[in-house]
Amino acid sequence: MDTVPSHPYYPLGALINDYAPNSASVQGLLTTASLSATTLLATTLVLSIWVRPNLKTADQIAILWFVLSGTLHCFFEGYFIFNHDSMAPAQDFFGQLWKEYALSDSRYLTSDTLVLCMETITVLVWGPLCFGVAYAIISSHSLRHPLQIIVCMAHLYGDALYYATSLYDDYVHKRPYCRPEPFYFWVYYFLMNFIWIVIPGLYLYQSMSTVSRAMKRIDLDTLSRKSI
Repeated sequence: MDTVPSHPYYPLGALINDYAPNSASVQGLLTTASLSATTLLATTLVLSIWVRPNLKTADQIAILWFVLSGTLHCFFEGYFIFNHDSMAPAQDFFGQLWKEYALSDSRYLTSDTLVLCMETITVLVWGPLCFGVAYAIISSHSLRHPLQIIVCMAHLYGDALYYATSLYDDYVHKRPYCRPEPFYFWVYYFLMNFIWIVIPGLYLYQSMSTVSRAMKRIDLDTLSRKSI
């Protein structure tokens, strides 16, 4: 006789102790998260305009992106690394939000080694560096592009590793972590993480182009001085 799974996550036999369904609706969770992100971005935009009224629009957008990334890394993902082994029964906002996302990747409820180590590095290193890049932009610091290259490369590498390990387990080991409904795979798992490939990829290209142009100018100046 088949036993009824004690949780809705895949694989159905995953060990998730003391699971309790979310008390909040999906719509309520996503609405609260969206309003919180909007408030953060609006506040950041107002402060950046107040500090640097003449800042270019492109730089203002970059500040918004890196502040949003830093906040998610340090606080939302920070919640995970401190509560990874006790989120199954959680009913606080972050706990319920993680349980909703975990429908697309149950590793977040099983203290998976790779996910826990990757998120710990993200919280302790990449999150603060995102804030560092935002500060470097608004202060016109010379380290803006070196730091931006490091952070963007970290995002690209982390996302690639995240996708690769999950898909490898699914297709090779036949161990899916995502529920079979397309919504969870394409919206939660694919789209919400793919954003951190597309946008960091663009900022990586921007920084590499800027550094390349600067080096060309230095080389030309060096040649000019040698020819005098």
